[in-house]
Amino acid sequence: MSAERRIADRKQVDPVRIAELTSLTSYSVIASEGIITDASQSGFLLKVDRVDLLPEEFRKNLNLSSLIGDQVVMFLPQMNLDLDGTVTRALHTGRGSFEIAVSFSQDIPEYWRDCLVDLLPFPGEFESHFDD
Repeated sequence: MSAERRIADRKQVDPVRIAELTSLTSYSVIASEGIITDASQSGFLLKVDRVDLLPEEFRKNLNLSSLIGDQVVMFLPQMNLDLDGTVTRALHTGRGSFEIAVSFSQDIPEYWRDCLVDLLPFPGEFESHFDD
């Protein structure tokens, strides 16, 4: 992992739902849904529950390390946006949950990545607007 990925400021975000995490390497759907929990200019972190994993091999073995290096794409329904990147880390965090780190594709301009991270809601941003 390059040093520049670690230097990027991370932003915890209000959960942003993703749909159909798909491997472009194997052309198969990995998970039916998940959530983005934090993001930076270099990539983002997904939380995926075991029940949302579609390949039986992943649900039974609780090991997603074979995904590392795969090109993936996912849809963000709340933003009507497709995101793609490369899986850089995939860990079982316990109780049937997984963290999947995805770095943005190299062809995505830096200014676009910065704008996307700025647009992602910080924790509690939407709730505070409805308390009035």
